[in-house]
This record gives sequence, structure tokens and C-alpha cells, in this order.
Amino acid sequence: MRVALITRDKAGALQIRLDNRDAHLAYIAETGVVEMAGPFLDADGSMCGSMIIMNVETIADAQTWAENDPYAKAGLFEKVRIEEWKKVIG
Repeated sequence: MRVALITRDKAGALQIRLDNRDAHLAYIAETGVVEMAGPFLDADGSMCGSMIIMNVETIADAQTWAENDPYAKAGLFEKVRIEEWKKVIG
């Protein structure tokens, strides 16, 4: 199943994101479940959240993945949403 992980960073947390970015990208590469991903940008063009599309067996797998993401472990996120997602175009 495809799942969308949608996050919003805590205010003023850009440095946390930057400090953990390499570990986050390595985690994506190591786990092999992410089909596409990228940051949301604020009005100034700075990263302020993420959308990650994963292909996993269950929502619980996506939750476990999200909890083990280095960004989450560093306390980056204010909000996290995980929802099943259906690809229609692309």
C-alpha cells in the first residue's frame, strides 16, 4: 500500500533539520520503502516540513518508519500525518 507521511516542522527548527538531513537521507536510502519525497517550503524558500510517499505493507509499518526517522528522533516535527494514498497520475 502507498502511504503519505506529511510533516510540519516546529517553528524555528530549521537548524535541527539541517543538522539531521544527511542521516535522514541515509535512512531513506537504507530502508528502501520511499518512492518519492521532498520538503515543503515557507514563504522565504526555507524547508519547513516534508511529504514522503512510501510503499509499505501496513499503516503500522509506516508509523514505525516515521518514528525511526532521524528527523523525528531529533524532535523536528510539530505535526505528523500518515494516510493511505492512491497514485492516480504520474
